[in-house]
Parts: sequence; structure tokens; C-alpha cells
Amino acid sequence: MKSYYLTDTGKVRSHNEDSVTIVRNGSGEYLLVVADGMGGHRAGEVASSLAVTHLGKRFSGASSIGSMLDAVNWLNDNVSEINEAILEYAKNHFDSTGLGTTLVLALLTKDYLIFGNIGDSSGFVIKNHKLHKVTHDHTLVNLLVEAGDLTEEEAKVHPKRNVLMKALGAAEKVELDIFEVEKDVDGLLLCSDGLTTMMTKEQIEKILEEDLTIEEKVAKMIKKCNARGGNDNISIALLDMKSGCES
Repeated sequence: MKSYYLTDTGKVRSHNEDSVTIVRNGSGEYLLVVADGMGGHRAGEVASSLAVTHLGKRFSGASSIGSMLDAVNWLNDNVSEINEAILEYAKNHFDSTGLGTTLVLALLTKDYLIFGNIGDSSGFVIKNHKLHKVTHDHTLVNLLVEAGDLTEEEAKVHPKRNVLMKALGAAEKVELDIFEVEKDVDGLLLCSDGLTTMMTKEQIEKILEEDLTIEEKVAKMIKKCNARGGNDNISIALLDMKSGCES
């Protein structure tokens, strides 16, 4: 296994509201997390950092996450705690209008692989040189696409394409969508929409196939996004499951 993560402000935004991490616990299990914050007076970075830091600390401090059912319960409990903490922060900071964050995560053990998401940050598996999206975006346009009212091409340019239907901190209760995935994959890629709105899956796949280190691949994807305008913060967490080295 080899892993690397990186975040970048991009070329348009004045500050970075994304947060990202990859952590291992005492049993060598992996947790990858990306969060894309939103809200007034830099509150977005508070919300995303709170989510990523909370999960990272709890996971790295655990000797093992246990069975898949244990993991699902652990994720749901921690997401509820994060949501409550964001709501509490917003209540005590009146300049934090619209405070919230997306969340996408992947949890890998020797026995199972699960993904979870809230919002429009994305989780992919890499298999047979292809990216396969696991998560489903909680956006207005995605609902319209699923209902047959919009095509995927129309959704990409729709004026309300950034409207979220679900986010941490947006309601008293929020549920994490959880997906069980076969472990027989070559790698995992998690990202904020700063990557997926600037690069196609095919363009990302091309970089992943290049003879580069994992660090160089992540850096090149961010560089390409910025070369295309860098309209948003860009965060990437990449895990190479076929590499013989650990990091």
C-alpha cells in the first residue's frame, strides 16, 4: 500500500475550505476522508476541518475498527457527533451563515471496504485501469438526472448545479450513505468537486496510468485543474493498493 493526499486553494477562491486526510490505526486499517466546506466568514474551512480532524483522531486512536457492522455504527455515531458540533459552532458564531460541509470517506480493512458520503465530494475505486464511481452526489441536478428531467451533459452546465440537497451542518439529523465495495481493486481515489468539475474521468485515468510516483500523480492532477482555471479548491486522497511500499 502507498498513499498520499494534497489540497490546493485553486486559482479563483481567496482561501481553502477543503480538508483532507489519510490515517492508519494500530491494526493497519486505512481511513481516507475529504470534506468540502461552505459558509460565511471562512466558516467552511472550520466545518470541513472539524469533520476531518474528528474522524482522523478517532480512527488513528482505535486499535481496530472491528467488524463491518461495528464500522458502520462507528461511522454513523461519529458523523452524528460532527453534525452536532457544526450546529453548535454555527449557533455560537452568528457570522457563520450557511456553515456546513460535504463528506466522503473510505474505510479499508483486511476483511472489507466501505465508502460513505454526504454531499457532492466523490469516492472512486480504481480497477483494470479505470475509475469507477462508488458514491452518489446529493445535488439538485443529480436528482433531476435520476428522475429523467435532465441529461448528464445538461447537469454539468445547469445554473443550479452546485445546489446541495444534503450536507453536514444543514439539518438536525443527517445520514451518511454507506456503500459496501468488493476489496479486489487496485486503488481508491477520493476528491472534492474541484477535481471532478475540471477533469473528466478519462483525463484522471490517463494521469493515474503514467509512470509517476503517487505524489507526482496527485500533484499533476491538481496542476491540470489549475491550468484549466482552478475555479474551486481541489483536494485529493489517493491509495495505491497494489504498491509494495507503505506510507
